Amino acid sequence: MSTFNRSICSALVLLVILTVVGCAGSRTRESTGEYIDDSVITTKVKALFVADKDVKAGQVKVETFKGVVQLSGFVDNAAQSQKAAQITRTVRGVRQVKNSLIVK
Repeated sequence: MSTFNRSICSALVLLVILTVVGCAGSRTRESTGEYIDDSVITTKVKALFVADKDVKAGQVKVETFKGVVQLSGFVDNAAQSQKAAQITRTVRGVRQVKNSLIVK
């Protein structure tokens, strides 16, 4: 194998390794797959809030990181806060709910 071909093969192997490592997650960073999964969870939770007559979707912010959903914002009463957390737990893929909603 010529030096040129060996250099090309080495460059391709390095590129593949960097691509795989770049898509991997860590404790503080999501992998590409986790990011997509979390986006789906967030979207489903928000859609359920819009469909629910008790929870005011515009008042609740939803963020998801590695299956842990954080609810924040302001609600009118404690029942709305509890209902939002309950709805969130029904979504497939939710591992934990952190309810940081504040009652006005």
